[in-house]
Amino acid sequence: MTVTHAIILGIVQGLTEFLPISSSGHLNVFPWLFNWEMLSEGMDVALHIGTLLALVIFFFKDWVELLKGGYKQIVKKESSTEGKMFWYLVIATIPAGILSLVLDKISELIVGDDINFQMAIIACTLIIMGIILYYADKKSKSSVKYNNITLKQTVFVGMSQAIAAAFPGVSRSGITMTVARFLKIDRESAAKLSFMLAMPITLAAVIFDLASFEFNLALILGILASFITGVIVIKFLLDYLKKGSFKIFAIYRVVIGIIILAVCIIK
Repeated sequence: MTVTHAIILGIVQGLTEFLPISSSGHLNVFPWLFNWEMLSEGMDVALHIGTLLALVIFFFKDWVELLKGGYKQIVKKESSTEGKMFWYLVIATIPAGILSLVLDKISELIVGDDINFQMAIIACTLIIMGIILYYADKKSKSSVKYNNITLKQTVFVGMSQAIAAAFPGVSRSGITMTVARFLKIDRESAAKLSFMLAMPITLAAVIFDLASFEFNLALILGILASFITGVIVIKFLLDYLKKGSFKIFAIYRVVIGIIILAVCIIK
């Protein structure tokens, strides 16, 4: 893959990983649409390293407090919001990781290697999840703040990540935020919970696939591009959701899905 393509895909990864519009879908669609070399497993890992670093940098202080709280809750028996949330995140990540591995294998059997069929599935999942996101955001109340999220809610939101891991186009951020909204978690808190849940499962996925990673200039610049873009997008989304809704992202999903389907028919 050329350096230019790597940088462009890094920017695409940074833009789409945290917005509820599907990074895996876009990373598959771009090379297919423009007849580039398809994304290698190594490059995919590299781009996810970039956005993982964005999460680490942006939420570094939060994770320090979570780790402190989790430690104090077990060792010193001191209860705190941070300690509670740390163990909620740990408990939610374990079944999510196991379910992701199972569904990923099932998805490989269903989807196969037909690129046009893969694109059609991405288009359909973009459209379907866009409609569901719009409905969840419009109909659900915003009665639960981040500090009041329960273990049950965290587990439900965490396990929903497995569906996104199995089917490109669903969007990890999209489905976690959608489920959070169905559970009446307010928009900004839904986004923060989605980001906090993303870090451990993304780290596990990167470690699991690290054998396919080989350093070269294209990969390094891809990591840098996804990292910088990712930090900007996290900040933007958390600020935007203080007053804005998910409507614009739902509409985008439906529109881009229809365009992909049209290209599939033409091709």
